[in-house]
Formats: sequence, C-alpha cells, structure tokens
Amino acid sequence: MKTIIISTLTVTTLTFAACNNQPASHEGSHTDSTATAHHHDAAPAAAANVTTVQPQFTDVDPAMTTAMKGIVDGYLQLKNSLAADDDAAAAKAGETMSAALAKANVSKLTADQKKIYANNEEDLKEHAEHISKNVGNIAHQREHFAQMSEDVYELVKAFGGGQPLYHDRCPMYNDNKGALWLSESATIKNPYMGAKMATCGNVEELIQ
Repeated sequence: MKTIIISTLTVTTLTFAACNNQPASHEGSHTDSTATAHHHDAAPAAAANVTTVQPQFTDVDPAMTTAMKGIVDGYLQLKNSLAADDDAAAAKAGETMSAALAKANVSKLTADQKKIYANNEEDLKEHAEHISKNVGNIAHQREHFAQMSEDVYELVKAFGGGQPLYHDRCPMYNDNKGALWLSESATIKNPYMGAKMATCGNVEELIQ
C-alpha cells in the first residue's frame, strides 16, 4: 500500500513540475488521474494523434458563416493578448468581439441552429464587455475568458470557425480545475498562465 501511495505522489509531482519547469527546447507529456500537461514546441508534434472533428451543421447561411469568422477572429486576438500578458490589448479584443457579435444575423438559421446560438450569445456579450472594461485586471479578464471559451467552443463545434481550430486545455488553471481554449496554432501558448507557464497545456481536438 505504501508503495502505491508513493508512486501516485511521484506521478502527481512530475505532472506539476512539467508545467513549472520549461526548458527552451523540450517536448514531453506526463499524465495522472487529475491532469495532463503536454509541451509543444513545434506544430507537427502537437498535431500528431489529435482527434479531428467536423462542425455539426453543413448548411449554415453564408451571412452567419461570415459572422462566426468575425467572432472567432476577435476571440483569437483576445487569446493571443492574454498569452502575451497584455491586458490593454485584451480589452481591445473584447471590444472587437462585441462588435462582431452585434453583426450576427440569425434570421436565416434553422430552429436547431438558432437554439444553439441563442444559448451562447448573451453570455458571450457579457464576457466580452467585462473583458473590455477591465484594463489593469488581467486575472479578471482571464476568468471571463475561461467562460467565454466554453461558449465559443460550442458555437465553433456547431457552425465552424472559418478556419481549422485547435481545442486546447490547461490542466492547472483555477486551482487545477482546468480550462479550455481555442487556438489557430497547434503550438501551445497558454492564455491563462501567460509567460509564467507559456507551454503548459495539451491539444485535445482539431476542429475543421
């Protein structure tokens, strides 16, 4: 029994260390029952063996496709700003997302499509507004980004994002509860940890 306990603690310690010790050129993965942390320094390595999924709807109105591209572009600007620890740029990206959300026209969507969009629209608007108004409080911006990412993920799974997107996950954010984000690149750049733990995370899916 002591041997099992010691082994489990060792694996957990290695997982924690993987997200705290980041040599300049290092690839690896450590897995335990609560968290997974992969370091990816090159896109081909990160993309290997990743599940590829297709959007749910293939008959999306072109106007909605354009709107989704604008929403995703704003989201990616926000993600990259947070990864760079730039709260001012993150606020600007929040404004960009708000503008993109205001342009979305759901009148030609099917009933099922409208339902999915409506389930996420108001939350996205709220998160974008909070982020845009919180220059100087990047921790609060990241809290809203974590919730926003859940909504954007749902929309991208349904409608697509106008480009291939990687579904990534940080296992350590929010007291090891973890949080997801979407990225245009297979290379991990963690928006929750910034420069402190830039490559902590793993790629879970590629959404085409």
